[in-house]
Amino acid sequence: MQTDPRPLASWPRHRPKLKPAPFFPMSRKEMDALGWDSCDIILVTGDAYLDHPSFGMALIGRLLESQGFRVGIISQPDWLSAEPFRALGKPNLYFGVTAGNMDSMINRYTADRKPRSDDAYTPDAAPAKRPDRAVTVYAQRAREAFPGVPVIIGSIEASLRRIAHYDYWSDKVRRSVLPDSKADLLIFGSAERALVELSHRLAAGEPIGEIRDLRGTAFMVKRDWLPDADWSEIDSLSLDKPGRVDPHPDPYAMEPQQTATAPNADGSLPVQIVPAAARVAARKAQRAKTVVRLASFEAVSEDRVLYAHNSRVFHLESNPGNARALRQTHGERDVWLNPPPIPLTTEEMDYVFDAPFARAPHPSYGKARIPAWEMIRFSINIMRGCFGGCTFCSITEHEGRIIQSRSHESIIKEIEEIRDKIPEFKGHISDLGGPTANMYRMACKTKEIESSCRRLSCVYPGVCENLNTSHDSLIELYRKARAIPGVKKITIGSGLRYDLAVRSPEYVKELVTHHVSGLLKIAPEHTEEGPLSKMMKPGIGSFERFRKMFDKYSKEAGKTQHLVPYFIAAHPGTADEDMLNLALWLKQNNFRPDQVQAFTPTPLAMATAMYYSRKNPLRKVSQDSEDVETPRLAKQRRLHKALLRYHDPDNHELIREFLVDINRRDLIGNSPHQLVPRASAMLQRPVPGKAPQRPGSAVKNHRFRK
Repeated sequence: MQTDPRPLASWPRHRPKLKPAPFFPMSRKEMDALGWDSCDIILVTGDAYLDHPSFGMALIGRLLESQGFRVGIISQPDWLSAEPFRALGKPNLYFGVTAGNMDSMINRYTADRKPRSDDAYTPDAAPAKRPDRAVTVYAQRAREAFPGVPVIIGSIEASLRRIAHYDYWSDKVRRSVLPDSKADLLIFGSAERALVELSHRLAAGEPIGEIRDLRGTAFMVKRDWLPDADWSEIDSLSLDKPGRVDPHPDPYAMEPQQTATAPNADGSLPVQIVPAAARVAARKAQRAKTVVRLASFEAVSEDRVLYAHNSRVFHLESNPGNARALRQTHGERDVWLNPPPIPLTTEEMDYVFDAPFARAPHPSYGKARIPAWEMIRFSINIMRGCFGGCTFCSITEHEGRIIQSRSHESIIKEIEEIRDKIPEFKGHISDLGGPTANMYRMACKTKEIESSCRRLSCVYPGVCENLNTSHDSLIELYRKARAIPGVKKITIGSGLRYDLAVRSPEYVKELVTHHVSGLLKIAPEHTEEGPLSKMMKPGIGSFERFRKMFDKYSKEAGKTQHLVPYFIAAHPGTADEDMLNLALWLKQNNFRPDQVQAFTPTPLAMATAMYYSRKNPLRKVSQDSEDVETPRLAKQRRLHKALLRYHDPDNHELIREFLVDINRRDLIGNSPHQLVPRASAMLQRPVPGKAPQRPGSAVKNHRFRK
């Protein structure tokens, strides 16, 4: 498995004379106009085709085009038959299948499992234009359309479903998407390296069934299969230890090497001291030839503790610098996962994002409104990845913890292209960001430490001392971008990591003075230690420090600006008392959230493992390890959301009922310290056998316990 991969731009072009297409063809007529008799690769997507770098089908399509491959797009096909999958003919190399930029189940259903009334990634926001579990359905139809053509699945839905996973919508553990989709290969995470090499190797005639050495790929194998005789297998149950699986090697250790081999006077052989660097190299070589066997699909379907154990081991094996291969039995065969992909360098990120995007929806959509396009058309993606490790978020499982950043030059060039190519541009860049607004170019102090680290987060429970948190390059980028002729305003739309921002007052001042347009969104998620510890989020004190800086620099700039905090209701580890305390904090600080988010268990996330297993995979998992209670019943989840929107009259009845039940009538009234106004009829109801409770006393989840 490569640890020093071949640069993306070093491959010879498959078709040296291929010119960039204005748009990738979605019909035979468009293929004819380009002079193509066939496509090398056909990408199937659940989204509308938007030729913009924020959309996966365009980013991957332009990358493959730069390598000399003809790429066609089948967008949102009717999945009731195979015929729409024949629209562009038979691909020369393979079908690349994705559900789109979102998991199809999240795209189609709310946190309460109700169908959504619209789809931001579809023309005119029309709903139900993709099937449930779209990757599986599309892959099966592509196979039916042209039997024998390789089918490659990828993007976020396939990525998050690459092993056995809890599926919230069916409320059960489901198999990996691989055996259900019958795909030949699954590419997870950032797919550029694997796709480029795979495409060239298939074009050279190598059978898909023999390509088993690409990082970031998964495939089905026989139960006893190993790449070669040098490989060994270990059971994951032997690894579930508190903290790091292996000791953290000290890259600075200096140990002399004794090379003498002559025997000592007593005839014994001298002890040879092996340098630290050699020991680390030997350990890495051993790990590179080791596969960890996870508990099987059948086992985790029946045993919630084993499910939590699998989640813990899976996340500990996520650093590309030291991750081992994984395998998991599904019936008579195994799903095999190679280690994660090596992150792209800055030069490679530029190569990917500097492609000739049309920066527009495909012309076939006419004047249809596509909400996702309207939201990002003037935004710039400057980096990918996130080292926050928030347990409810899927970014880490998909893009990884190592930040991959573009150069200033590439970003400035994209801003200039927006200015010059899009007639509707009026001078406002809506975002310079990514998964997090201010992790740009942040990294571990040394590659040696980074490659050996097994922490799940670089910023929890505190910011790692080995993390370079300098905002200097980002500040410089902001200043360069503001100076571009034709750019009148640049705002930051991505979420801000405030525990990092407070380490750079200069950055906060720059941001608040120039890049906030009245409101800045920020996500403390909660105020209470119980849920925060299960989210791996910092305490509310970090938010308070940032708020003071925000208010100070807003005042100095002569601006009236406000923070828009985001919070999560019903997260694992959240008690009714926690939500009540959060509601009181919101009222005390005069925050009135308009939109609130209820926790949605997404596949592979650690918080999902907590929700399903009622165990905490952040620590050693066993039958008697820490239990994690989670709001599950519909009424309790509604209450938690209602407490976040304590100011909404529609929620007052539910909140009053709750407060009366827990004997907290002192919080009902019109005084500033009270949560909801009086309703005399409710207050007349007696509560037998309950003495008045003093303000601030504890509330448990007793009303909802089974």
